[in-house]
Amino acid sequence: MKVKRIVANVETQDLTKARYFYEEVLGLDQLMNLEFISTYGSHEKMDTQISFLSEGGSGTPVPDLSIEVDDLDSALARIKAAGIPIEYGPAKEPWGVRRFYVRDPFGKLINILIHL
Repeated sequence: MKVKRIVANVETQDLTKARYFYEEVLGLDQLMNLEFISTYGSHEKMDTQISFLSEGGSGTPVPDLSIEVDDLDSALARIKAAGIPIEYGPAKEPWGVRRFYVRDPFGKLINILIHL
């Protein structure tokens, strides 16, 4: 058996909040839209990973989701333009990433990062 995909599921009664944050602000594509579920992602080839953490690193809380981008400054500008508060960073971490934390509309802590 080979795992082909891992999907994060977030409960909400307002799918429009997901569209705004994940599609309009972060630029993901809407891959599926049914009455009860909207799925966002990318058609880029991605690695399948799941991480288990005792802390978020550098003394930060464990994020609910990590999103790696190709241009952190652009992601940061989009987040700021949307008026979304930055909860941590941006910070260059000793393990070779630059990142910042924000909360999505559902209160989930999101780690947005780039590998250096």
